[in-house]
Amino acid sequence: MAQQERAIRTRRIILEAAAAVFDERGYEATTIAEILERADVTKGALYFHFPSKGDLARAVLDAAVTTDGVRPQALKLQEIIDTMLLLAYRLPREPMLSAALRMAVDLQARRQFGTAWPEWSALLGELLAEAKGRGEVLPHVDVEDAARILVSTWTGVRVVSEGLPGCHDLPDEIALLLRMLMSSVAAPTVLPRLEISAARAAHLYDDMPAWRAEAAEAGAVGLTF
Repeated sequence: MAQQERAIRTRRIILEAAAAVFDERGYEATTIAEILERADVTKGALYFHFPSKGDLARAVLDAAVTTDGVRPQALKLQEIIDTMLLLAYRLPREPMLSAALRMAVDLQARRQFGTAWPEWSALLGELLAEAKGRGEVLPHVDVEDAARILVSTWTGVRVVSEGLPGCHDLPDEIALLLRMLMSSVAAPTVLPRLEISAARAAHLYDDMPAWRAEAAEAGAVGLTF
């Protein structure tokens, strides 16, 4: 068990180091030597877990599709909102997430590894389907279309806000986006009950240590990248 835990820790250290360098330099400019130096592990340890730089990149993309920190809510739409708000708060603070986005919008990297967007669309589509089954979503809404638009517009807000003059805080911008979109998705009786704000994003982020401790105690999986 101790050996397995060490292996999990080593894998996480390597992946986090790779994400940090990918985020700073981009995939093409990153070298294995830089990742080894950042992770402070041997080449053998790195190649045991990740046979190539491409495998590291794919693992970073996979790790970016996450609902970590999102607690069950009475409304499934609130869980969707919380997922997207929390991601907006975490992304500037966590290289694992920002590296995945950087690779996704880099045409050369995208041609090699694809993106995490299909997985995000599938995840949100499942949540929206459950919400629709509960009567939270307007009857005419196609959940696959709505999920794709949520992913597309979230990404667009992130990319465009970086290039706009002035300061555009990502959680504020994503909250604005979600308020606009949810008015076309949520049932009239549900819409006033949804909490969509940058303040909620900050609260969710502050709650993550407690959430992770509870999840680990319950034996949840998926917390080690």
